[in-house]
Amino acid sequence: MSRTADSAVDLSINDPNRTLSWRHGLAIALGVPVLILPSITVFSSMIGAFAIVIWMLSVFQGFMQIIAYGELASRYPNAIGIPGFVQAVFGGEKKNQYGLGKFIGGFCAWNYWFTWNAVLSVFAILIGNYLISIIPVMNDFAATNPWFSKVISLAVGVLVFSALMLVNYAGFGGGAVVGYVLAVLSLVPLFVISIAGLFSGHFQMSNITQHMFPTDWSWNATGVIFFIGILALAQWSACGFEAAAIYAPQYKKPRKDIPKALFGCGLVCIFSYFLVQTACTGVLGMDGLAANYNDPMLALAQISMGNIGAIISIIMLLAAMVMIIQTALLGSGSAMASMAEEGNIQKIFGKRNKHGVPMGGMVTVSILNLGIIALGDSAGSILAAAALGYVIANGLALFAYVKASRNFKNQKIDDAQVFHAPKIWVGVALAFGIIQIPFYIIGTVYLNLIDYGITDVLIGVVIICLFIPLWLLARWQNLKKLKDTEAPVEANATT
Repeated sequence: MSRTADSAVDLSINDPNRTLSWRHGLAIALGVPVLILPSITVFSSMIGAFAIVIWMLSVFQGFMQIIAYGELASRYPNAIGIPGFVQAVFGGEKKNQYGLGKFIGGFCAWNYWFTWNAVLSVFAILIGNYLISIIPVMNDFAATNPWFSKVISLAVGVLVFSALMLVNYAGFGGGAVVGYVLAVLSLVPLFVISIAGLFSGHFQMSNITQHMFPTDWSWNATGVIFFIGILALAQWSACGFEAAAIYAPQYKKPRKDIPKALFGCGLVCIFSYFLVQTACTGVLGMDGLAANYNDPMLALAQISMGNIGAIISIIMLLAAMVMIIQTALLGSGSAMASMAEEGNIQKIFGKRNKHGVPMGGMVTVSILNLGIIALGDSAGSILAAAALGYVIANGLALFAYVKASRNFKNQKIDDAQVFHAPKIWVGVALAFGIIQIPFYIIGTVYLNLIDYGITDVLIGVVIICLFIPLWLLARWQNLKKLKDTEAPVEANATT
């Protein structure tokens, strides 16, 4: 996922690759709010109207973390993303070595891959749920056949994954355009439906103030652990705007553009998450949210906009879901290819076609997600399993920032291209890293066990732990190949 840490000194402020402004970073965040969709009713069922506050806390947490990532990205411009930072910091300058640093970097990459890989299955299920609700015949059939919704989700997955792989077979061109389209498609229906709900006359503040917590909620030890688990689950959706920091090496003026992009992303996300959850809770209430567990935005749109307006808005929302599946499919496939090229997993997973598209990774990701849909109980349960991977990846990245900060003063790099986080951010990163590991891990596992059962916990743990045998096998294969190629050289030298 990354090259050596020392390569950071090579990039100049005048590098031609620096083509982005802070507005591009802000545009990245515009597509993030659609990630709230799987969690609207999940959170309300867990913690009542306090879910609104959960989103605010989670976006704030994401903002605290990406400040550290912004500095890492500007100091290690050749390291790609969160896994790249961890690989660069823990792996050092050694190449083709399989020490602890390489394992930590690879493990972080695997967990980050699992995090966004799950977007495919989560949104395939969500699309299936909305289609069933929109089409009366399917709705009637699903009411008497519980297995029907899973069949539809699998069918959606096969159709959408196959179509997207076919569309992208010849290359990833138009990525920036796709990003802007995703932003518009996701924000417009979310904002229109939510604002219409707030001002349609159906919004009742009592739905929030009188149901702030479930009636059986208690702030005892188990309640606190459960609360921590909810925060861990929330960051899967609300902290995804870290990409604005990761693109730091491509900003024209990193020192100025990075903070502008980060503040802009934080404001967009905190407003979006607050607006959507508040509108759904205030209009539908706890009973309405429970009755529309799989499709709360459809119910909100029907109440505030009528059937015609609701159908138009939901079609746009479905298009946004397909777009975010495309983003996740391309990102997951590329991440798997990068791990294979880095030597952390088998080369077959990194196989690219003649156009350079990582079809091996994309096919693997698609098949895996179809299996997850078949095994998982719901979009929420899959999301909860994937959240564990995000916790591990964020924790390792924050610890990498703390470790790297010791060498910042000695790093030979043009100061004009570096975004300097405040000095106290070493302590902030350490604190949030400790929150992630071990507290969020404990909370996530506990929440999974209580709300979804042992099966969904095992799905997450098995996928995460699968990296260990894959890495050990890749290590053995690559070291054996290296030894075989060096042996003839040594023999010829002796002769």
